[in-house]
Amino acid sequence: MPPSTPIQPLTSASLAVAVRAVRALDPRLATLVERDGVPPLWERPPGFVTLGRIVLEQQVSLEAAASLWQRLDREIPGGFEAEPIAERGIDALRQHGLTRQKAAYLHGLAVVVADGSLQLSSLEQMSDQDASARLTGLHGIGPWTAAVYLLFALRRPDVWPPGDLALHLAIQAMDGMATPPARLEANHRAEQWAPWRAVAARILWHAYLRERGRKV
Repeated sequence: MPPSTPIQPLTSASLAVAVRAVRALDPRLATLVERDGVPPLWERPPGFVTLGRIVLEQQVSLEAAASLWQRLDREIPGGFEAEPIAERGIDALRQHGLTRQKAAYLHGLAVVVADGSLQLSSLEQMSDQDASARLTGLHGIGPWTAAVYLLFALRRPDVWPPGDLALHLAIQAMDGMATPPARLEANHRAEQWAPWRAVAARILWHAYLRERGRKV
């Protein structure tokens, strides 16, 4: 899709339509939808707060990341915003419970947002590929982080978060595999769900949470 062509963000209405399309692509996903229903949109507001929270969510549980975010928002004068975090510095951020690596990632992101080097609003007009490339050009933001931001904040319909453990476990359960698929295998599996890979991801996350009795 050319970068100049606007990509329509998913809405609750268009998600329901897309779920029907995905059900036609894969009968196993259709079975999950029949069991669990249409997944939530799980939208997040675009901007620094959401992207910063996704950085906190790297390789930890959502619950642990939420607790850390609440602590930072409460303890940092000015809250969890780009300018206060940029001014805080890496060593000071570590005093709030961040590892040195996470502190460096979050601080670096805050600096480029605060000084205007990164205009997150500009991503909304970019193609998935260009927006992902812009984000992954930043220290500490890899393909998973970029994809999750595009999926939830920009509500893009055809992005896939590579290496997401919950998605791999959901595919394992859905396909009756002995072990979770490797990253490349899961990526290949997701290709059959294009142009609705983000919709398939929502169906799989929904199933993962339902199977574990967790709130959705």
